[in-house]
Amino acid sequence: MWKKGLIWTSAIAVIGVALFLLVRYRLRTSSTSLQGAVLVQDTDPRKQSPIPGVEVTAAVGGTTVQTKSDSSGFFRLTLPGGLWRRESADLRFKHAGYEPLQITQPLTDQIYVIRMPAVATKTSPQAPGPQTIVKDVRVRYAAKATTPVEVGSTAKTFEVANIGDVPCNGAATCSPDGKWKATVGGLTLDAGEGHEFRNARASCIAGPCPFTRIESDQFLPSGRIIKISVRNWSDTVMFLVDAEVIQTIPTDLIRDAYPIIFGREMSFTLPPGGEGPSIEADVNGAEIIYPLGPALDLSWAVCNLQVGADRTQLYRCELKPGYRFQ
Repeated sequence: MWKKGLIWTSAIAVIGVALFLLVRYRLRTSSTSLQGAVLVQDTDPRKQSPIPGVEVTAAVGGTTVQTKSDSSGFFRLTLPGGLWRRESADLRFKHAGYEPLQITQPLTDQIYVIRMPAVATKTSPQAPGPQTIVKDVRVRYAAKATTPVEVGSTAKTFEVANIGDVPCNGAATCSPDGKWKATVGGLTLDAGEGHEFRNARASCIAGPCPFTRIESDQFLPSGRIIKISVRNWSDTVMFLVDAEVIQTIPTDLIRDAYPIIFGREMSFTLPPGGEGPSIEADVNGAEIIYPLGPALDLSWAVCNLQVGADRTQLYRCELKPGYRFQ
């Protein structure tokens, strides 16, 4: 008995060592990620905007990894698994216009929210003398769209020939109950390049219609192709297919957006595909239109643009000295 106990003890020890080595191997060969977001340091949460393009560096146990924050301020660093929860990391954040930041702390799986102070205070110094008032700010931009124009209609007939009262007797195509021999026929229509069908419909107009069934129809709300298939298990029938023919014409639509203003900053977004933004504002009582252009140049504000993964465009503008929002 003592030999059996010794054998079992040895086996358990071997299994334990093997599991330990396997876990250690996986920890050393796997990787993990450290992630977070970089924001502007401000006591007002509404002004803690993300900072894109921040150089993020982590130095852990002789290993250095580096990345940059994206347009939303997000960053992710991939670290060797063997370092996880074993070392302290020196994290460094660097970006022009912001004070460099360095923190040292043990690695955890937390979300790191980093707030970087700007080199210059976020509140722009006020120029001496009267302030120029900017009010009633709105944004105009162009967006691509298509306008449907009806250019005609189509009406086509097709027959599904068959002889009624013929027993199926194992034929390839039969009535739904399997009793009578049937035929399947149909029609395909093409609206042509640059055109599509709308409001397509099919109706049986002649013959023993009660003994027919539409097997399939590809009548999408809009589309270039119409396909219909009909099963007939009596005498020959005739179907009619009707539809309007539409041509889609590309157009530019002018749309409006309204910025959100906090203190001396304003923000607004354009949808993917939005083009040619201009800012309309009342400046000291005069209605003026300011095209932004690729340089984002305004006489009364400094603007920057961030483009999201879905191509949404986020604009942020801060007033220059001598101006204030009303």
